[in-house]
Amino acid sequence: MLKILVAPDCGICTPEIVPFKMLGKLDPEYIVAFLKCPYVDGVINSVTYGVKMPRVGTETMTELLVPIPPLSEQRRIVEKLNEVTPFTDSYAEAYVRTAELNQQFPDLLKKSILQEAVQGKLVPQNPDDEPASALLERIRAEKEQLIKAGKIKRDKHESIIFRSDNSHYEKRGSKEENIDEIIPFELPDSWEWIRLSEILTSTDAGKSPQCENRPRNNGEWGVIKTTAIQDGYFLAEENKVLPLNFNIQESMVVHHGDLLITRAGPRNRTGVICVVDGEPEYLILSDKTVRLSYLRDLVNPYYVMTALSSPAMQYFVIDAMTGMAASQVNISQEKMKTFLLPLPPLNEQQRIVDEVGKIFVRIDKLNF
Repeated sequence: MLKILVAPDCGICTPEIVPFKMLGKLDPEYIVAFLKCPYVDGVINSVTYGVKMPRVGTETMTELLVPIPPLSEQRRIVEKLNEVTPFTDSYAEAYVRTAELNQQFPDLLKKSILQEAVQGKLVPQNPDDEPASALLERIRAEKEQLIKAGKIKRDKHESIIFRSDNSHYEKRGSKEENIDEIIPFELPDSWEWIRLSEILTSTDAGKSPQCENRPRNNGEWGVIKTTAIQDGYFLAEENKVLPLNFNIQESMVVHHGDLLITRAGPRNRTGVICVVDGEPEYLILSDKTVRLSYLRDLVNPYYVMTALSSPAMQYFVIDAMTGMAASQVNISQEKMKTFLLPLPPLNEQQRIVDEVGKIFVRIDKLNF
């Protein structure tokens, strides 16, 4: 409420406004100050009615008991209020800003930690670690064996990023291009910049047939909702029941260790990443979720999740979104493969994941 003022001119008001005419020696600004006090606000709020447009009856207003000091004191009260109100308003604004900062601070702190992590500043480098360049050679060799065995397909747009003359270059087929302008920061010597496709063996999406909108029961199959994929964790109970006649393919089935990402939906729910812990039963991917398949002995999915959740890498995720409306955007699987990723040695990936986990636990325990 508290929408109270002294009319600057004569006129006609709407039925939603209650006009008062002052009789006797009263300072109208004093009455305004009284009507804005917490006591009156409490009385009015206790008797308002209506949901969409709360109202207070005229009778309630006219029956209010009003403390009336002498006219000179009314004016002194108004003068003092005019003197201190700017300070109280400033305090109120500062309080609101502080409350907002306290609410945002844990998430901002987590983002800062993630950014330090992907820049190689969160944990020290160990010179005894196998460098990321050697790890990449092992990944490429393993993928080549899988291609020859017919288990995966060769990437038609295979990317190799390398350094030359203090610059970053990307080779695709016979074409080489300087990519310094898209490299967001320098990495430790044992790290490498890659496209996400370098460490993936495939990407898989599911289907979203007409489903019964309830979580599946024992023995039933369900399709996961996008809300099953949260920042850093998986909610198996977020699913809908598949029709009995739906043809389930193995490539759709969700398993322990899967690295999942949302590819479509509201802007704030697209590009969300998690790793599936535990062994979910009877669940498949939806058409709005994608599994990023990787070589499980050579890639740490929790590091990939950590890196892609960092502010700098989220820039590439957001840049890959198509669709104008904030309520519905999309990231194609081909675009996902082009995400830039800073790759540390495999042992350092695990140290980063462990350290981020410990810090996040402490942040979650903070009280604001």
